[in-house]
Amino acid sequence: MDNLEIYNKYREVPAEAKKRISGGRMNGKTDINPMWRLKSLTEQFGPCGIGWYYKVINKWIEPYGDEIAAFVDIELYVKVDGEWSAPIAGTGGSMFVAKEKSGIHVSDECYKMATTDAISVACKQLGFGADVYWEADKSKYDAEPAIKDEDTIKQKDADVLTALVKRKGLDIAKVFNVPVEQLTVKQYVEVVKQLEKLRDK
Repeated sequence: MDNLEIYNKYREVPAEAKKRISGGRMNGKTDINPMWRLKSLTEQFGPCGIGWYYKVINKWIEPYGDEIAAFVDIELYVKVDGEWSAPIAGTGGSMFVAKEKSGIHVSDECYKMATTDAISVACKQLGFGADVYWEADKSKYDAEPAIKDEDTIKQKDADVLTALVKRKGLDIAKVFNVPVEQLTVKQYVEVVKQLEKLRDK
C-alpha cells in the first residue's frame, strides 16, 4: 500500500459532512460530522469490531474554576492486509459542567462526546479531513497567501496612507473617492506613487 493512499483518499471532506461554526471561540472554523469518519473507517477497513475498533484507555474529569471538563484517552486499531495496526492514540474532551448565560449546565453525555472527539483526533493522524485541518491550523511558518491587485488593503496600510496624506497637508476626502479601508492593493500602490512625487513640493 502506498504511504499516502489512505491520507489522500480521505483528506477531502464532502460538503454534506461539513458545517461552518458561527459564534464562540471556534467561529469561522469547520465542524466535521463524526458519522463521516465512522463511515469512512468502515469503507476502508471493514465493519467496526472486524476491520477496525478502539479501546477506551482512560477517562477522567478536571475542574476549571466553576466548570468541570471530561476527558477520554483511546487507542484506535485498524486492520491492513490482514494485520492489526499498532495503537493510534487519541485524546478528546468535552464539558461536564459548564457555565452558560442561563446558568450551570450539566451534561450526561460528556464522556460520549469526549470519546467522539478522541476518535476524530486518532483519525486525523490517518489523514481523515486533512484539508479542513490544514486550512484551519495554519502556523506562523506557513506561507502567506499571494496578494492580488483586487484585494482590499489591510488596516495597517490604510493607517499609514492616512498619516501620509495628512503629512502632505492634503484633504483626505479630496484624495480618495472611497473610504481608505476600501482601496484595493492596485489603487494603494498608485496613490503612494503620486504622493511620493509630492515629497519635495
